[in-house]
Amino acid sequence: MRTSRTARAGQYVALLAYLVFLAFPFLWLISTAFKPPRELGSLHPTWIPRDPTLANFRQAFDEQPLLHAALNSLIAALGAALVAVLLATPMAYVMARHRTRLARAATGWVVVSQAFPLVLVIIPLFLVLKNLRLINSMPGLIMVYVVWALPFALWMLVGYVRAVPPELEEAAAVDGAGRLRTLVSVTAPLLAPGIVATAMFAFVTAWNEFFFALVLLKTPEKQTLPVILTHFIGAEGVADLGPLAAAAFLATLPSLVVFALIQRRITGGMLAGAVKN
Repeated sequence: MRTSRTARAGQYVALLAYLVFLAFPFLWLISTAFKPPRELGSLHPTWIPRDPTLANFRQAFDEQPLLHAALNSLIAALGAALVAVLLATPMAYVMARHRTRLARAATGWVVVSQAFPLVLVIIPLFLVLKNLRLINSMPGLIMVYVVWALPFALWMLVGYVRAVPPELEEAAAVDGAGRLRTLVSVTAPLLAPGIVATAMFAFVTAWNEFFFALVLLKTPEKQTLPVILTHFIGAEGVADLGPLAAAAFLATLPSLVVFALIQRRITGGMLAGAVKN
């Protein structure tokens, strides 16, 4: 009994330490965003600002077009999430229900493609988009985000499709429903939690992405929010910490809001599916 309690206490301590490790950068970012310049240059920094101010936020909006960049990021993230889900759902259904050699090869491609570094694929992508005249355009960036998110989206949705009992589809076929009708009317509603989770993954990935946007977008009016954040760093590599922290804090809010709004629906959908089964 004592060993069990000790092990459980050790697990809680490890979990608490992990949560602190994850939360530290974000909490320090919030603290820095509200500190005046005098406290930012202090040799004895504190967690809680002694004289909190909103001047960093005002300076960030005055120096850079944050709202316009956020709109560009929103368009790219929503477009990538929508297209990735529309493409990945039927593909995942075929891969999960028809376990042929081609499906296994496709699954292997999904796993291997995640190991490719960004630097390895950026030149071929750039040349393809240049031939299509999609450099420095939002459709071209969305296309790249879809290609990058699609393998992982497929891997996620294949697991969700395999969790749906095939007997439900067989019953729909007995009632006269075709493959497409079965997918739309029977399988897709049961996949709603997985589809939402996949869309959330694609959205957050595209919202936070920096490297592709930096290379493919040239004009400032088309750049996304992560690229605009680099403008707070001077030519000599000296960062304007206050405005940079304020802008970075605002840039993280959409991801947090998305998780807060969708997390309960995902959990509720999973529990409801488990009860029905």
